[in-house]
Amino acid sequence: MAKERLSMRKFKEVLRLKFETDLSNRQIAKSCSTSHVTVAKYLALADQAELSWPLPENLDDAQIEKRLVEHVPRTPSQKPAMPPMQYLYQELQRKHVTLQLLWYEYKQHNPDGYQYSYFCELYNQWVKKLDVSLRQHHRAGEKAFIDYAGQTVPIIDPGTGTLQCDAQIFIATLGASNYTFAEASASQSLPDWIDSHIRAFEFFNGVPEILVPDNLKSAITHPCRYEPDVNPTYQDLAQHYDTTVIPARSGKPKDKAKVENAVLVAERWILAALRNHSFFSLAELNNAIGQKLVEFNNRRFQKLDATRRQLFETLDRPALKPLPVKRYEYAEWKKATVNIDYHIELDRHYYSVPYQLIKEQVDVRITAFIIEVLFKNKRVASHVRSSKAGGFTTLPEHMPKSHQKYLEWTPSRIIRWAEKTGPNTQQLATQIMNTRAHPQQGFRACLGIMRLAKRYSDQRLENACGRALAIRSYSYKSVNSILKKGLDKQPLPSTQRPAQPIDHPNIRGKHYYQKKEDTDAYRTNR
Repeated sequence: MAKERLSMRKFKEVLRLKFETDLSNRQIAKSCSTSHVTVAKYLALADQAELSWPLPENLDDAQIEKRLVEHVPRTPSQKPAMPPMQYLYQELQRKHVTLQLLWYEYKQHNPDGYQYSYFCELYNQWVKKLDVSLRQHHRAGEKAFIDYAGQTVPIIDPGTGTLQCDAQIFIATLGASNYTFAEASASQSLPDWIDSHIRAFEFFNGVPEILVPDNLKSAITHPCRYEPDVNPTYQDLAQHYDTTVIPARSGKPKDKAKVENAVLVAERWILAALRNHSFFSLAELNNAIGQKLVEFNNRRFQKLDATRRQLFETLDRPALKPLPVKRYEYAEWKKATVNIDYHIELDRHYYSVPYQLIKEQVDVRITAFIIEVLFKNKRVASHVRSSKAGGFTTLPEHMPKSHQKYLEWTPSRIIRWAEKTGPNTQQLATQIMNTRAHPQQGFRACLGIMRLAKRYSDQRLENACGRALAIRSYSYKSVNSILKKGLDKQPLPSTQRPAQPIDHPNIRGKHYYQKKEDTDAYRTNR
């Protein structure tokens, strides 16, 4: 029975329809939803086992099946040979290789071999005996499973002997070959997560099609079963290496069984083997892990006559994508809102963007040296990164045309223009530019002050500037407030009349104290 296993229910129904209703084999086949060839084989088996309808009541299904099998024995020499199961397993890891293709190739060399259904059944029975992680079907070069080990390794400060940090163990495992990369890092933060990926790709000397990380924060910003939100920096890394991030589903350990098993085995054969060692730096720890990792990848599987390295060389390495020419440069992503002065703030420094994007939200890609601003995934500005707090990096093409005219102004030109209004205005403009880190930062305030003459008058503006100088408030807002409140029309504090003494009977005055001093002197002389 190569194409279909013997079903006792169908076997009994075939005998009943044949001997009770006297139907033809084709009619019985239609009734039992099987082929007429199968019906003929059932009847032949019944004849060889000397079974007829009705069947004996003292025979159950197991006994009937046993009699049928006993009357159609097959000697070992007559049994078709199956290809080595390990060969089938390894071939199925290759791209586009199917069990049907392997069966077709098998039948080319063994015309009398098993039919496809029984061929698949024998292979599936063998696969079930493998470890759970090996039973999952992974294409060569398709997936890399990534996670951190639950166990950490202490790093000791050599100077004090105290704990410096608990090193995290990053592990990446290829799906088809189980070839594993491991290294220690100071933390599970985003920079360490990205750096470990880069070194893992270089260790594999290639890139898989899909990355399957766990839902840690460095990888997935917002876990979701259907649409997880991948961290922008992690997504940027995937685009650079031409791969895809498909995180494991939350609460679905089978999605990452491969790396869970690799983590468990790595903890046993790498970390446990180093349990009696003390490490004083990450470099020292990674050197020890590297030595154990070579042994780990060269160990043979318990139920598969091969090593991780052998499977990697034959399966994964030829199928991995090549590494890009340039190594990924770490970049962080942030969102920023464009201020009304068409600048965004990053680390207390201000970078310009096109003025048309005022009040829009933009994405900012930050590397060690470059700041890139993107709006709707299109780059709109790029600046050299600056560490100067409070500074401005402004490109002229980002300014409105009216603002671009400010670039034509110089401090001396501003002061000469202010002098036309009066000496107080000139002096205030000088003070504004002298109190700024750069005179250009005071241009806008000076122009705003001189523009107030259009609303008020030159004389009032001159008086307001005089009051601002007197109170040492060198800003546009101060002058504007003085004019709004009419304080420019009041005399300055230095020109006000002195206060008149108060004449009151209860106030003794200076003559009283003069008399008291003369009396005290007389008493002393006596």
